[in-house]
Amino acid sequence: MNSIRTANLEICYEEFGRKEDPPILILHGWPDAPRGWVKVANALQSGGWRIVVPYLRGTWPTRFLTADTPRVGSGVALAQDAIDLADHLRLERFAVVGHDWGARVGYTLGALFPERLTALTALSLAYQPHGVFSIPDFQQSRRFWYQWFQCVEGGATAVRKDPAGFARIQWDTWSPPGWFDEAEFAATSQAFLDPDWAAITLNAYRARWMPGEVTDPRYDSLQQKLFIVERLATPTLMIQGASDSCDPPKESEGQERFFTGRYRRVLLEGVGHFPHREAPDNVSAAILESLAAK
Repeated sequence: MNSIRTANLEICYEEFGRKEDPPILILHGWPDAPRGWVKVANALQSGGWRIVVPYLRGTWPTRFLTADTPRVGSGVALAQDAIDLADHLRLERFAVVGHDWGARVGYTLGALFPERLTALTALSLAYQPHGVFSIPDFQQSRRFWYQWFQCVEGGATAVRKDPAGFARIQWDTWSPPGWFDEAEFAATSQAFLDPDWAAITLNAYRARWMPGEVTDPRYDSLQQKLFIVERLATPTLMIQGASDSCDPPKESEGQERFFTGRYRRVLLEGVGHFPHREAPDNVSAAILESLAAK
């Protein structure tokens, strides 16, 4: 297992390809882990790219160095983790591919550190200008039940008690059936069993909707900067599953106005919330095509 140390974390990561090839930082989503990217990473490596896939904060075996570091799951905290990893690996400029939480981190990197990014691919999650969370309409609020569930103490206790069970509900319901088997979920869910996974999960969602959740002042300046950014300049590819039951296609429609650089959206029919797992060949081809575009 590869790892580096930052001021707060020991960040573990998987790596594919030659160090002399141009780098892509792949950021996994929630609830997932780097193993979900293996097929796509191998295809990108074969296409001449160096791939680095970190385990995000809270995801075992990445760990906090001290017990007193606030377990904050904000997009700006995760973005700073990505920059810290890139700095340690001496990746001056790099492409980013992110799914779900990883997509949010990718957008945040594009807003806060545009000089570091060569390209951005976001899977399953629309861009949110200014990084602001707004209460969605009734239909989307119904899909977001898992977020409201965490905002009551009984729900939070249940997530801490059975994090893998909580994750499994999302795998079972966010995509058409048959896209994973029991062995794959069991292997992936090992990354959810450290108590910090539940802590980061709960903070990330509760802090969106509830005052008084724990914060970390070291990220305050980044958060304030994010609030004023509306449009992104990084060339961007957005990949959306047409059968996504968490973030359906309408959530990512009509976003071209927020991108001053090249922007393309690809809709994959019959694919749900995990396109990189459900349709790795389509996802790999779309990413490689986007990276080759001038």
